[in-house]
Amino acid sequence: MTRPVNRDRSLEELERDRWSAPSDGETRLMATVRELRRKPIGGLSVEDLRLLIGQDVGLAHLLPLAVEVLQVAPLAEGEMYEGDLLAAVLTRSAEVWSESPRTGAGRPPDRLGVGRRARLP
Repeated sequence: MTRPVNRDRSLEELERDRWSAPSDGETRLMATVRELRRKPIGGLSVEDLRLLIGQDVGLAHLLPLAVEVLQVAPLAEGEMYEGDLLAAVLTRSAEVWSESPRTGAGRPPDRLGVGRRARLP
């Protein structure tokens, strides 16, 4: 059995990895990612989860949270389009799902129940 993650902690705290100071040429996207890594994960919005997951940041901690959201609202929407969180989750590599005991083994649709709802092959 795995221990539940402390949602009052940031990715920086959970991963024990503080990123170095930003460079002069840092993009707005990377500045946003850097800022979100300092925010407690329990306070991340659907858009925050979508953005971080889409950048493959903090997946071991964020995918379980995204799965919780998607089990309640499969088409949860950030700032892009309806279902953008689901798209971000489903496009992560298969290895991600089997590497961490918190995300569990198997294809993401199995974990989300998408195959049963949408009758995917």
